[in-house]
Amino acid sequence: MFRLAALLSVLTAPVLADGLEIDVEGEANGTIVIDLFEETAPLHVTQITTIAEAGDYNGVVFHRVIDGFMAQTGDVQNGVMGGNLSRAGMGGSDLPDIPAEFSDIPFERGVVGMARAQNPNSANSQFFIMFEPGYFLNGQYTVVGEVTEGMEIVDAIKRGTGANGSVIGQPDMMSEVRVIE
Repeated sequence: MFRLAALLSVLTAPVLADGLEIDVEGEANGTIVIDLFEETAPLHVTQITTIAEAGDYNGVVFHRVIDGFMAQTGDVQNGVMGGNLSRAGMGGSDLPDIPAEFSDIPFERGVVGMARAQNPNSANSQFFIMFEPGYFLNGQYTVVGEVTEGMEIVDAIKRGTGANGSVIGQPDMMSEVRVIE
């Protein structure tokens, strides 16, 4: 019986990934590579990779982009290119929200964090990439990884000029997101 339980636990355990490759299209064109921090934020990394492996991030826009701060994406419910983007940033995935996994990793340029509502345990599918350090976020948001290649692509993402950094017109998008090992 113990062997069966051990086998089932291995088969149902999340597949650990080293990172993501994100193909971006729009004003920015190219590939961003992100190293994911499985040991720092295992629940968040599992959620992100589950969504990516299902193809749900493909076609999702960068809906909130604030110059000198960050680019936010990942609303798989309301942020899909070709749909009504008026509610982009207000949705998530069909998966449950994730409890916070705060760490002492600072929000430096290129760090990837999970977006959330006011409740620290409300992260779901949305994430953001830092253009510049944002130390006021330290200990308030979960760090899930960092950009290791393609920061010049991040820097080229179309900036938002609307309220709270919303992108007016056609935003840049993640055309394809792949889990890499």
